[in-house]
Amino acid sequence: MSTSTLRPRWRLSPKAIPYLLVSPFVILFLVFGLFPLGFSFYLAFQTWEPTAGLASMQFVGLDNFAFALTDEWFHKSLVNTAWLAVVSGVPQHVIAIPLAYFIHTAFKRTRNAVIGAYFLPYITSTVAIAMMFGTLFSTDYGLINIALHGLSQVPGLGWLFSGEPIDWLNRAENVKPAVSIVVFWRYVGFNTVLYLAALQTIPKDIYEAATMDGARRLQQFFYITLPSLKPMIYFGVTLSVVGGLQLFEEPFILTGGRGGTDQAGMTAAMYMYRTAFEFNDFGLASALSWLFFVLIALLTWLTNRAFKPREGSV
Repeated sequence: MSTSTLRPRWRLSPKAIPYLLVSPFVILFLVFGLFPLGFSFYLAFQTWEPTAGLASMQFVGLDNFAFALTDEWFHKSLVNTAWLAVVSGVPQHVIAIPLAYFIHTAFKRTRNAVIGAYFLPYITSTVAIAMMFGTLFSTDYGLINIALHGLSQVPGLGWLFSGEPIDWLNRAENVKPAVSIVVFWRYVGFNTVLYLAALQTIPKDIYEAATMDGARRLQQFFYITLPSLKPMIYFGVTLSVVGGLQLFEEPFILTGGRGGTDQAGMTAAMYMYRTAFEFNDFGLASALSWLFFVLIALLTWLTNRAFKPREGSV
């Protein structure tokens, strides 16, 4: 047998090899990324009930967007989302920054173990966390009510507990605070890790020079640490804005997927989910998602503007 018969009939060009290697990602992105986005945008101008098949799809123009802008439930979900994002998001950074600074300065050998304990809630299953807090928020036997009752016995702290157990998940005025507690507890450790990583990049020479000049620890924190953390604060706040506006898992599980009493815990993401899979209105749900995308993009831009260096600043 001649050697020519053993040679392949075709040979791949070296220039085509990189495209072949990246083709799996491109194909997956087109199928599971770009196509859903394009179909969602197309669907926003249609009315469609998926159980009736694609033939039932009808073009309605901007009617879905017009209805969404006047929908009281959508407005309520946006208010709930903003409330939860602010109340659970702002304290995360207010606590995480000094906590990271304390861990960075007070712990040396055990630093990794301490930060691992704070980071654990972030990597824990959301379902497990929601189920745990559902037990803690129990009206009759929840540890939170028991703890508040115990603290109320301390002189001067009687206002913490009125005597009646707090119904956290069934009273409209208590649903959002309960969800905020869960969200804060889960993500404060993540932000602490971010700021701790940023603190480790600040040169020690700056602190040594400040100490020689007589600057105290508190002065070093406000005049050295905080300005040096500004890029990471911008990154963390941006993540909190985007994540807070997309809040879904915690309120969905804690409220049984219905938003709780008077829809007090229904976020915008939950309302879009219910519109599509509970009310079978995928056209309206797509319109809501694109309006929400514009809102997130606007708030992200405003966050960028807020952290943008002013002219003349260092």
